[in-house]
Amino acid sequence: MLNKIIHFSLYNRPVILFFSLLLIIVGCWTAYKMEVDVFPDLNAPTVVVMTEGKGMAAEEIERLVTFPIETAVNGATDVHRVRSSSTTGFSVVWVEFDWGTDIYRDRQIVSEKLATLGDALPEGVGQPTLGPQSSILGEVMFIGLTADTTSLGNLRTLADWTIRPRLLSTGGVAQVTVMGGDVMEYQIRLHPERMRHYGVTLNEVLTATRQMNRNASGGIHYESGNEYIVRGLLSTNSPQQIGQAVVKSTANKQPIVLADVADVEMGPKSPKTGVASVSGQPAVLLTITKQPSTSTLELTEKLDKAIAELQSSLPTDVKVNTQLYRQQNFIDSSISNIKKSLLEGGIFVVLVLFIFLMNARTTVISLVTIPLSLLITLLVLHFMGLTINTMSIGGMAIAIGSLVDDAIVDVENVFKRLRLNARLPREERLRKIDVIYNASKEVRMPILNSTLIIVVSFVPLFFLSGLEGRMLAPLGVSFIVSLFASTVVALTLTPVLCHLVLKDPQTKAMNTTASQVKVKHDEPRWVRALKVRYEKSLLWALRPRASRWILGATGGLVVVTLVLFFTLGRSFLPPFNEGSFTINVSTLPGVSLDESNRIGQQAEKLLLELPEIKAVARKTGRAELDEHALGVNTSEIEAPFALRDRSKEEVMADIRQRLRSLPGVNVEIGQPISHRIDAMLSGTKAGIAVKVFGSDLTQLHAIGLQIKQVTQGIEGVADLNVEQQIERPQLLIRPRRTLLAQYGITLPEFAEFVNSAIGGEVVSQVQEGARTFDLTVRVADDDLSTMERIRNLLIDTNTGQKVPLADVAEVVSTAGPNTINRENAQRKLVISANAAGRDMRSVVNDMQRAINAKVKLPEGYHIEYGGQFESEASASRLLLGLSVVSIIVILFLLFLQFRSWHQSVVVLLNLPLALIGGVLALVLTGGVISIPAIIGFISLFGMATRGGMLLVDRYNELAQRGLSRQEVVMRGSLDRLLPILMTALSSGLALIPLALGSHLPGNEIQSPMAQVMLGGLLTSTLLNLFIVPIMAPLKIRKQHDKIA
Repeated sequence: MLNKIIHFSLYNRPVILFFSLLLIIVGCWTAYKMEVDVFPDLNAPTVVVMTEGKGMAAEEIERLVTFPIETAVNGATDVHRVRSSSTTGFSVVWVEFDWGTDIYRDRQIVSEKLATLGDALPEGVGQPTLGPQSSILGEVMFIGLTADTTSLGNLRTLADWTIRPRLLSTGGVAQVTVMGGDVMEYQIRLHPERMRHYGVTLNEVLTATRQMNRNASGGIHYESGNEYIVRGLLSTNSPQQIGQAVVKSTANKQPIVLADVADVEMGPKSPKTGVASVSGQPAVLLTITKQPSTSTLELTEKLDKAIAELQSSLPTDVKVNTQLYRQQNFIDSSISNIKKSLLEGGIFVVLVLFIFLMNARTTVISLVTIPLSLLITLLVLHFMGLTINTMSIGGMAIAIGSLVDDAIVDVENVFKRLRLNARLPREERLRKIDVIYNASKEVRMPILNSTLIIVVSFVPLFFLSGLEGRMLAPLGVSFIVSLFASTVVALTLTPVLCHLVLKDPQTKAMNTTASQVKVKHDEPRWVRALKVRYEKSLLWALRPRASRWILGATGGLVVVTLVLFFTLGRSFLPPFNEGSFTINVSTLPGVSLDESNRIGQQAEKLLLELPEIKAVARKTGRAELDEHALGVNTSEIEAPFALRDRSKEEVMADIRQRLRSLPGVNVEIGQPISHRIDAMLSGTKAGIAVKVFGSDLTQLHAIGLQIKQVTQGIEGVADLNVEQQIERPQLLIRPRRTLLAQYGITLPEFAEFVNSAIGGEVVSQVQEGARTFDLTVRVADDDLSTMERIRNLLIDTNTGQKVPLADVAEVVSTAGPNTINRENAQRKLVISANAAGRDMRSVVNDMQRAINAKVKLPEGYHIEYGGQFESEASASRLLLGLSVVSIIVILFLLFLQFRSWHQSVVVLLNLPLALIGGVLALVLTGGVISIPAIIGFISLFGMATRGGMLLVDRYNELAQRGLSRQEVVMRGSLDRLLPILMTALSSGLALIPLALGSHLPGNEIQSPMAQVMLGGLLTSTLLNLFIVPIMAPLKIRKQHDKIA
C-alpha cells in the first residue's frame, strides 16, 4: 500500500503538486477566517435559575423559594450537582449537568421542571428566571462610565436605556449587566401625620395609585365613514400631575389628592444593592458577557465600533473607559507569544537541518513539510468545529520539530542513495526516479510506525473528562493531525520534491567510468569528525567491562529519577498570566453599603499606589438579577497590571501585604478566568475548597473557624477565608395577635402595611419616551430613619382611627443569617484557600492531615474537599492507567515491525531513558508535576522510541547481508547517527521557546509539556546511541548464527 502511494506520487508529480498548492490556498483562507479565542469551550453545562424576593430574609428565601426550586430540578435527567445561594431578597440556583450534554436540552428540562412549581412560590416573589446562556470565559469587557457634572442617576439612566440596548443588539452578546449609579424611579413618599390629618388610609392610597398611570382603551369609534381608536391618556411623566390624582373626598365633597398626603418626586431607588467605581471615582460599570461559540476578537471589534458611535450622543462630560478589562488583551498577548514560539521553533529546525546537511536544497524540501502540515491541521480543526486558541496552536508548536522528522529521514536517505548510485559503474546505475523510489521505500515502515507510536502515546489525553479534557483535547487533536499530515507529506510530496529539486550526481559522471568518478564527501567536515568520535566511543562502549559500567550507571540513574519523581509536588494546571487581578475584599455581613463602599475605596487607593497597576474597577454588592450575587459587604476589584521589574508572584504578595492593613477584611486574589474555572470546579472562587455540610448555620460557622485555626499556619496556605455565613442584624416586626384582633386589623392588612408602607410597593410605571420607570409608594425616608420612628408609624384600624405600630406589634432588633449556601439539598459552609509558593497537592495533604487530627465533627456533619487538586488527582489516576495501556500497545506495534519481542523490548528501553531527562527538567524548573507535565511524559514515550526503531531496523537490514555482529552494530549505528541526531534535535530544540517562556501569557499549559519533552528527548537520544547498540546485537547475533 505504502509502496503504491510512493510510486503513484513519483509518476504523477503534477497531480501531487497541484493538490499541494490547492491545500495551501484553501488552508490560508481558512486560517484567515477561523474564530480565534483564548481557550477552547470550557463550559460545564450549567443552567442558572434566579429569583427575586424583595425584602425577604435569607432563611425565608431558602425555605419558600430556593427549596421548592431545588426539589423541582433535583433528579432531572443527567443532573450532576445542584448548588444554591439564598441571600436577602435573592435566590440563585445553579443546576449542573453532566459534561457532554446539550445545554439547550438542559435548559428545556429545567424550564419544564420549573413549570411544575405552579403556585408553590409565595405571592410577591418574582418569576424564576433562567440566566442567559453564556460562556465561562464570557466576560469579554468592562466599560466604565464616569462624569464630572452629570449626576449618578442620569449616568445610570444613560447606561440602562441608551448604552445597554445598543450593546445587546450587537450579535454575540449574551448579557450586559449594569452596576452602580442611582436607579431612578418616581416616588410617592407618604407622610403618616398628614394622612391622619386628612383621614386617608394606606389602602385608599394604594387603591388610588395602582395602575394609575396606565392608558385606558375605549375600543373603536365610527363616525362620518372614519374609524377612530379611542384612547384614554392617563399616562404622564409629570410629578405635579401625578400628585393631583384624587385619593378620596371629604364629607363636604372636598377632594383629597396625593400631593396633600405625600411628596411626589423622582429619586434614586431604595435600598441600593450595589455601587461601582473606577479608580476611586464613583461610576457605572457595564459587564459584557458573550454567547458561547462567539469569537471574542470579532465581538470586541464590534463593541468598540458601537461604543464609538454612541460616544457622540452622550453628554460631553461623560467619559467611557473600555480598558478596565478586555479579554482581547489576554488573547492577543497569548496568541502572539505562542506564534512567536512557533516561529522561533521553526528557526531552530532550519538551523539544525542546514548545519547537519549543509545543503540548501535538502533543507528546503524538509521544511516544506511544516507549513503544509500546519495548514492541513487548521483545515481539520475547522471541519471539526474547533477554534484557533492557545491549546490548538500549542499542539502545533509542540509538534513543529517532529513535523520535519519523517521528511528528514526520507530526504537524508534519498540524498545518500543518489551519491552512492553515482559511484556505481555506469551499467549498474539506476535512474534518478528509481533511486528515489527505492530510498523512500526503504524508510517507509520506520516513518509510519514511529508516527503511529507517537499517536498511540497521545491517545490517553482524549480519555480525560471534565475541564481538563475540554482544555487539552484540541492540543492533542492539532498535534496528532499535524503529525499524520507530515507523514502523508513525507510519503507523497517529499519524494516528488526530491526528484524536482535535488541534483543527480550521476549526470556529471555520465561519460566517465566508475574508477574516474570523483564524488565529493556527502557530509560536512564537522559531521565526519563527529562520526569518527562516535565510532571511537562506541567501540569502547561495546567492550564487556565498559558495557556493564554503562548499563549499571544508567540503571542507577533511572532508580534515582524514579525516587525524585515521587518527591515532586503536584498541581492541576500551571498558574495563568492573564494580565489582570480579580481581588475580593469582604467584611462582616450586616455592614451597610456605605461602609462597605468606604472600605472598597481604601482598597482601591492602596492598589493604585502600585506602579504595575494603572486603573481599577470595583463592584460592591450586586446588580439586579446577576448570578454573581455578592452581599453588600463584598467588593470585587478588577485590576489590570503591566509587569515591570517584579514578577507576578511578587506583585501579588505586595497586594496581600498592603490590603492586610485594612481592619476586619478578608482578601482573596485571583485572575478573571482562573476565578471562574475554580468556581466551576468547586463552586468557590479559589483553588482549594473545604466544604462542611450540616444543618445548623451557627455550628457550621464554629467548625469553619476551627478549621481556619488549625490550617492557617500551614506553609503555602494563602487567602484563607471562612465563608461569611454568619448572623447579620435584623429588625423583626412581630404582631401581637390579641391586640390586632382588638383593633380589627387582619393579618393580610398587617402584612400589606409592612410590605407597602415600610418595604415599598411598585404600583405603576411612568413612561418617558422609550424609557420606563417604576412608580413606588412608600413612607417617607425621614419616618423610617430610626427604629423608634418605625415603632411610631401609624397603622389603620377597621374603625378608621390610626394607632402606632408599637401598639399592635413588637419591633425588636435581632440577628439572622445573611446568606445560606446549599449543595445537593444540604446546607454547607466553605473554607477557601489558595496555594502560594508551594504546590497545591502538598498544601491540601497537610490541610487534610491537620483537619483530621484536630477537628471533631458533631453527628450528622461531614467534610468534603473540592477544587483543582480534586480534578488533578482523578486525571492523574486516569492518565497513569491509560499510559500503561499505551506502553503495551507501543510494544505490540514494535513487535509487528520487528517480529521479535527482544528487539521490541530493547527499543522500549528508551522510555526509562527519556524519564531521566523529563524528571530532571521538572526538578530544574520548579519541581511540580501538573496535568500538562504528565501528558508531556506520555507523549515523550512515543517520540523517544523513534531513534531506537531507526537503529534496530538498520541492524536487521545489515544482519541479512551476513555481516558480523561488530560490523552490524558499528555500521548500522554510524549510518543512522545523522537522522537520529537531526530528528531529536529538530524536535527538541524547537521546544526551547515554549520551555523557556512559561511566564508568558498563552504558554502556561504548553510550557511544562515542552520542558518534559525537551529534557527527555536529550537524555533518551544521548543514551540511546549507546544502550541500544549494547543490547540490540544479542538478538541480531542469533539471527547471524542461524544464517551462518
